[in-house]
Amino acid sequence: MSLAAGAAIFRTVDSDRFREPIRGFLVTFEGGEGSGKSTQIERLAEFLRAEGHEVVTAREPGTTEVGEAVREILLRTAPEHLSAEAELALFLAARAELVAEIVRPALEAGAVVLLDRYGDSSVAYQGYGRGLDPGRVAELNAFVTRGLAPDLTVLIDVPVEASAARSRARAPDRIERAGTQFHRRVRDGYREMALNEPERFVVLDGTGSIETVQSAIRDRIQDALASRILTPRTESS
Repeated sequence: MSLAAGAAIFRTVDSDRFREPIRGFLVTFEGGEGSGKSTQIERLAEFLRAEGHEVVTAREPGTTEVGEAVREILLRTAPEHLSAEAELALFLAARAELVAEIVRPALEAGAVVLLDRYGDSSVAYQGYGRGLDPGRVAELNAFVTRGLAPDLTVLIDVPVEASAARSRARAPDRIERAGTQFHRRVRDGYREMALNEPERFVVLDGTGSIETVQSAIRDRIQDALASRILTPRTESS
């Protein structure tokens, strides 16, 4: 299974209503279970604020009232055999509300937005992992986000065995219980997406120390922000 060139992941919705300039900078963090995304986001947010940036952080699913309700359903109360289509629909609903309520307003105000998961998660988990068509998942994601694409995506890559060992430190949620083969498909999906979109993805070895990974993230973010100042961003048309 292969994705076409990366633009398909966040194909823009064709409507002039959603062509407002975007002043901020959107960074998404992706990876398998136990990859350390949350820790890296916290440290990066602290660093960027010290550098004088307005920073907004959020997680998927979650942050909004709708998102947190969906999170509880997906990770805790939904049956193990929930259909892939229903699972995707719930993630998309939470994502749509997060973009409308938190992400887009923050970007329009000029903030740096750090997201713990975004549309690539659905392509990896419900597409590659659950067996839905990745291209179709990408199209639906573009629809619910109104074509809002990340400026940069940090993929923290951790072998499945290492992810499982880290996750055992806490009670596993419904997604974490999906099994080794599922999580291998998810990892393979992420790696293929990164190969297809090298200009958007930065792939980091998540088995390194927290400090080493954070240093690499900061270097890439600083370079990207410097380029962003010289070339103001607008949503793709």
